[in-house]
Amino acid sequence: MEERNTLSARSAVLSALLGSHPPSLPARHLVRIGALFGIAEGTVRVALSRMVAAGDLTQARGRYTLSERLVERQARQDESRDPHTREWDGTWEIAVVTAERRAPADRAAFRHTMTTLRLAELREGTWMRPANLLRAWPRSVTAQCTLIDGRPHGDPTPLLWDLDGWAAEARGLERALDRADGLAEGFLVSAAVLRHLLADPLLPEELLPEGWPGGELRARYDAFDRRYRELLQIHLRD
Repeated sequence: MEERNTLSARSAVLSALLGSHPPSLPARHLVRIGALFGIAEGTVRVALSRMVAAGDLTQARGRYTLSERLVERQARQDESRDPHTREWDGTWEIAVVTAERRAPADRAAFRHTMTTLRLAELREGTWMRPANLLRAWPRSVTAQCTLIDGRPHGDPTPLLWDLDGWAAEARGLERALDRADGLAEGFLVSAAVLRHLLADPLLPEELLPEGWPGGELRARYDAFDRRYRELLQIHLRD
């Protein structure tokens, strides 16, 4: 895979910890993971020091652990593998921004929050999705938006998500899982699948095109991940 030669030490460390439960590994294991991609030990250790200084990691007794902010990211990643949904009754969640004079940084943070909640922007300041997910609205959203439950006339799904594009990428990743050979390639494919699952809008079945590959990709990845974790642990112990 092309990514094999471009993976940074920081990316290798983050991917390793995001995939670990609990998200904590000794430095020597992170160094060995970096070595899979030709990353020198010194480069990995410099990256670890910088990530601690930046608040991405904490360090104690030779182990590195994800910070609280990145533990939340791991929770979203785990949720994307096993989403918590409810039966859909046709209702849509609609969030209309009513706050004024927001700073650019606040607007960027808000957009990130809405994306992680798997809402899509119909037009500037109007976000929506089917009301089929089990999750709470964070204070940062309720303070800036008027929330509405509604039923659109017609299906706005094609205006909000590129489902064909997501499905095509998912099928390509299924093939990549089948072809993945060795620890380095498996590591990269695993990270790519997890990133893609985070972008799944998790729509109710009624709104999905025929042959939607979301469930199949999750099942195939779960089987792949179980095998891969066993091999990686053997490598780290040797």
